[in-house]
Amino acid sequence: MQVKKDIAPQDLKGLLVDFWALSGQKIKAIEQEYDSLKGAPVFTVSGKYSSRGWTEWTEGFQYGSALLQFEATGDEEFLNIGRKNTLEKMAPHLTHIGVHDHGFNNISTYGNLLRFMKEGLIPQNDWEENFYELAIKNSGAVQASRWTKTVDGGYIYSFNGPHSLFVDTIRSVRILILSHLMGHKLKGENDVSINLLERGIKHILSTAKYNVYYGEGRDSYDVWGRTAHECIFNTNDGNFRAPNAQQGFSGFTTWTRGLAWAICGFAEELELMSQLPESEFEGLISKEELIEILKKGAKATCDFFIENTALDGITYWDTGAPNIHKLGDYTQVKADPYNDFEPVDSTAAAIAAQGLIRLGKYLNDDNYIKAGLTTTESLLQEPYLSTEDHHQGILLHSIYHQPNGWDNIPEGQTIACHESSMWGDYHMRELAIQVGRMIENKPDYAFYNCLDQYRNR
Repeated sequence: MQVKKDIAPQDLKGLLVDFWALSGQKIKAIEQEYDSLKGAPVFTVSGKYSSRGWTEWTEGFQYGSALLQFEATGDEEFLNIGRKNTLEKMAPHLTHIGVHDHGFNNISTYGNLLRFMKEGLIPQNDWEENFYELAIKNSGAVQASRWTKTVDGGYIYSFNGPHSLFVDTIRSVRILILSHLMGHKLKGENDVSINLLERGIKHILSTAKYNVYYGEGRDSYDVWGRTAHECIFNTNDGNFRAPNAQQGFSGFTTWTRGLAWAICGFAEELELMSQLPESEFEGLISKEELIEILKKGAKATCDFFIENTALDGITYWDTGAPNIHKLGDYTQVKADPYNDFEPVDSTAAAIAAQGLIRLGKYLNDDNYIKAGLTTTESLLQEPYLSTEDHHQGILLHSIYHQPNGWDNIPEGQTIACHESSMWGDYHMRELAIQVGRMIENKPDYAFYNCLDQYRNR
């Protein structure tokens, strides 16, 4: 990509005003028109949200979007939508033992509501505060129970089973860290007390070691910063066996939304871990060593994104997609979501942009910040901003599962395009909150702002 050296957050102020106006319309349309009996909305087909029975990992993004809309605009209609639906519909996600997505669903809802209370956006109420804290504590413990031991640590296994480590979970693991910092622990057989921070750190270390590459000769495709969506382990002896992919093209190519989860996850965890006292890591790893591992993972994945993304900061769905060579050197031109060969994935760009900005601010590295802002500027305009009244999505050109062929191919097109997803819309709103705070010179938005002792002030 071509990083705009002169871009500043203030340059996006007018675009954000237009974005939030459109965003509110989309949220109201979904609330009025979508039939929740079909399951959680996942992605659009011809502009209307539909469900996809794989796992209910997007419901928290639906209600979390309404909460972010309230945060940006102060319109209490959206607060009521988000809070009411969280109370009435999100409880099953707290005790869901079959997924690795707790940090997505429950931080987006219970976590945001608790954060609002801590930041003074909604009135403080002891019972309500305790309710949100209890939800996060339980969610973190349930998530931590999906545990596979390895020869050098362990990881939270994906819904594919105990053999499977997903790169996605690097962002979901933050629910364990919150739960621990709220004083919670997981109880096991014979009342064994399981430290949630320890499990969270071990998962981070496994992801950094196995899902991320550093150009150190691990295999023939070892390039600085590329990621594998899934890593397969032998559960009999805990040894790593092979990289794999579920939603990417292969285990030896980089599915860019997985790359984006790593970019954002490493950067967020770097921010929080750097604030914890050395005593939290005693007997596990030194704080200094952990910070260096997080920085290495964050820098590597951010560098790979910048190097392998189109000129305008928008990425295609997989850097090794089988027909991507037909686009020529796509990094030297703007992305084309309506091309004939391979889809872009705007959601990967939105998620990555947040991580780029976070890492840049942490390292005081202007290039990463401006890379994130370059991508953000592209996403806030057509053809990525959805301006059509009938379309329920806000961020166009999302890709869910290219190998399975789940995404809609509009009439007259040869590839999937012009559709939205619930995770893409939510993370675009999260990115808009982040940049909006930069414009207003407010404390940084962070998931851990729901904790008094670590909140950005």
